[in-house]
Amino acid sequence: MDSIISQLTEFKTQIDELMARIDIGGKARLIASLEAQASQGDFWNDPATAQRTMQQIAKLKTLVDDWRALADRIQDALELSEIADADMQAELETETETLGELVEAMSLKAMLSGDYDSEDAIFAIHAGAGGVDAQDWAEMLERMYLRWIEQNGYKAEVLDRSGGDEAGLKSVTVSVKGDYAFGYLQSEEGVHRLVRLSPFDSARRRHTSFAKVELWPDIQTAIEIEVADKDIRIDTFRASGAGGQHVQKNDTAVRITHSPTGIVVQCQNQRSQAQNRDRAMQILKARLFEMERAKQEAEMAELKGENVDAGWGNQIRSYVLHPYQMVKDHRTSVEIGNTTAVLDGNLNDFIDAYLRHKISG
Repeated sequence: MDSIISQLTEFKTQIDELMARIDIGGKARLIASLEAQASQGDFWNDPATAQRTMQQIAKLKTLVDDWRALADRIQDALELSEIADADMQAELETETETLGELVEAMSLKAMLSGDYDSEDAIFAIHAGAGGVDAQDWAEMLERMYLRWIEQNGYKAEVLDRSGGDEAGLKSVTVSVKGDYAFGYLQSEEGVHRLVRLSPFDSARRRHTSFAKVELWPDIQTAIEIEVADKDIRIDTFRASGAGGQHVQKNDTAVRITHSPTGIVVQCQNQRSQAQNRDRAMQILKARLFEMERAKQEAEMAELKGENVDAGWGNQIRSYVLHPYQMVKDHRTSVEIGNTTAVLDGNLNDFIDAYLRHKISG
């Protein structure tokens, strides 16, 4: 029985720490605050906002109830084990095994408990230093992520794509729809480095290329950010991608430049200029929102005396194809020798390790 008590005590400590880390108490207080708003007589005057609030309440309630139910179940089993006799040992062993599985499952959920982890995502890939090799590398990354998206049941939509001068691409922006798309893909944000024998070098010398991945939560109309007309310039041009005769014959593609930040957003996949403009504005707001969120997190970390990364432009992962084959993540030290599998979209080992590293850090 001592072994069972020890295991249950360990489970209780683990769950208590995770509940504190993801602030279940704070989420419970937020539910109370939102429910107070929902009880006001004018709450449904704005149906869209009210609906989003009710959805937020439902999501938070499910989260809080699941964590508290598991904590209570562990506590009940622990109290019972302390007074149980030998006849109940088999039953308690079965319950302890079940609770262990539940604790593991909830630990995984804890890794995706951020405010926007459950949202859709927008990511962009930009070729960096390395000329045509870097543009080819950016296209290899695009293929890798599109494979991962397909393999994991998400839906991808290419919003804008700029081809390379000789091969590959200069940049691409992709929308990813599905539960926790942003939460899982956050591990990919940063600079990716490729080392290989260049297929574009007649001497077949080894080249190093770089590409940058950016990521934002795609929360669209829920983003309450005002963008003044005087701060943006809107240009239209003919879409270069597939889309039928309408896209090919008219200036349907839209480019929005945000003067205060220098952010440039393009969208060309929609059927009309108005649709492309609306989607480009959504992407711009998502980028401004993420920029502000990152700034606030950096300021809070600095106040706490934590180590603040000056930016996410640092190299996060290396893909070495010559003189040996290895993909290594520099944040978690995870290494995979099967580079073909990784470039075919098998990224979950890297994603899982990053999320575990994040929640334990």
